[in-house]
Amino acid sequence: MIWQLFLLIPVACACLYWLMTSVCMAIFFLRKKKRCQVLSPEPGSFSPFVSLIKPVCGLEKNLYENLATACLQNYPRFEVIYSVQNPADPALKVLKEIRKNYPGVKMQIVIDEEAIGPNGRLANIYNASKHAEGEVLVFSDSDMFLKSDYLKTIVAPLGNKEIGVSCTLYKAWCADSFEEYLELLSFNADFIPSVVFATVTHASLACPGASQAVRRDVLEQIGGLAPLAHFLVEDFELGRRAVEAGYKIHFSPYVAATGVDLKNFLGWWRHQVYWDQNTRAAAGVGFFFTLLIRGIPFAVLYAFSGGPDAKLVLTATVGVRLFTTWINSFFFLKDTQGLKAIGLLPIRDILGFFVWFASFVKRKTVWKDRTFIIEKGKMVEVES
Repeated sequence: MIWQLFLLIPVACACLYWLMTSVCMAIFFLRKKKRCQVLSPEPGSFSPFVSLIKPVCGLEKNLYENLATACLQNYPRFEVIYSVQNPADPALKVLKEIRKNYPGVKMQIVIDEEAIGPNGRLANIYNASKHAEGEVLVFSDSDMFLKSDYLKTIVAPLGNKEIGVSCTLYKAWCADSFEEYLELLSFNADFIPSVVFATVTHASLACPGASQAVRRDVLEQIGGLAPLAHFLVEDFELGRRAVEAGYKIHFSPYVAATGVDLKNFLGWWRHQVYWDQNTRAAAGVGFFFTLLIRGIPFAVLYAFSGGPDAKLVLTATVGVRLFTTWINSFFFLKDTQGLKAIGLLPIRDILGFFVWFASFVKRKTVWKDRTFIIEKGKMVEVES
């Protein structure tokens, strides 16, 4: 039947896209290493005072271990600013313990309830930035585990005045449950390859905020952080404004790590919908056409429809998906956990189809147990 042939369109598009992401990953990591040597100044010649800002909200898995890595940076001049918005936040006990254990690190713990907008993460960063002394501000989420060379790597490209924002990639790790493995695969097998694909092909702007550095003069030129507090995808908006001001966004061929912390399947579902809503808010048309690169669900539908060579189509589709993910994980991301759980990827992709549909039709999103309506990319909080 004709409609069966239509099911093969996204299957073919997805297989081609997955192969292209592996090529783009290779180009990104090989070319970027060479470009970094050109774009970055001589080692040690650009080492401005840096404010490493860590927004914190509640207790998370491995919170102490992740936050403490900010104090272990092999960088000459920096301060660490941990910021919370709730004076009763249980994470404060962890922050005080870190301050006690690292007395030699210049450190601030900011407690500020001001909310300049509905985006809680951005409001928390803004509150911290009011106390920052650095020429460069680095934003790193509380679940990021930072190696000792992280600051040196992300800051160095900003010595080139053409670059306004510097970012690094980051992979998910430390999964312990079924839901967390699904999250890890979503991140490492979908999000990271898509960011690299967009960067290499210039298909769209990418500026992930969980690992982001910006010079203070650039931030002031684009209007500061405050105007971003109403946007759902505040990191994309910061990057967009920097590009409009004539600056470039630099991606270092460096992979940090971000933890996954989910209590149940509902938490996974909400987080997945939230992620896809971020993509939809940043690039609505592009997000709609990601339907064409969701090959496994359509290959399953084709198999159930009894189309010609259905088993071969399904086997080939799953094979290409697993092979390209293995390439990306083994050679580039060094994602050993993802490789162990790679058999769950077809299940994740099938569930991802329903996540895509939900994020396409839903106007509400949930973040940290707060509910918002999304209107033209901006957030409006509603009663829970």
